[in-house]
Parts: sequence; C-alpha cells; structure tokens
Amino acid sequence: MDLLSGAKIESFFNYFLLVCFAVFVVQILYWLVLWSKKMSKGALIFLTIFPVISIFPIPHQEIKKIENIKQEHIKKKEENAVPLDDE
Repeated sequence: MDLLSGAKIESFFNYFLLVCFAVFVVQILYWLVLWSKKMSKGALIFLTIFPVISIFPIPHQEIKKIENIKQEHIKKKEENAVPLDDE
C-alpha cells in the first residue's frame, strides 16, 4: 500500500520551494531590521524599502475615517476638560 500513489512529486517539490522561499524572505527581513537598528543609514534605507514590500496599501477612505476619529477624540477631550477655579 503506497501512501503517495495519488500525490505527485512535483506538487511536493513546489510546496517545498514555496515554504523555503517564505522562510528566506522572513529571514532577510529579520536581518534587515537588525541591521537598521545598528545604523542610522540602515534605518533610513529600511524605511524607504518597507513601503515597497507592503502588499496591501491603506485605502484613502480608511485614512479619512481615522482622521475623523482623531478629531472627535480631541473635541471630547476639550469638552470634558474641567476648568480650574481660583479660590
């Protein structure tokens, strides 16, 4: 009884390559973070490269929602501020 009779070696090889590539990318990003913490130039390069590797950009509507929430939070803080009485 062969357990791998229905599976193809190519599919296992493809999955193996995919996992190896993912591990390699994570390791490169880890080294990049460590290097950027050591040097100010490294931090600047990291900050310029990181948005490029970002897969999902933040939509414009979400940015507007966050700004509105911040403004509402500031207004609530100002309304709840207790004035000091000079006694």
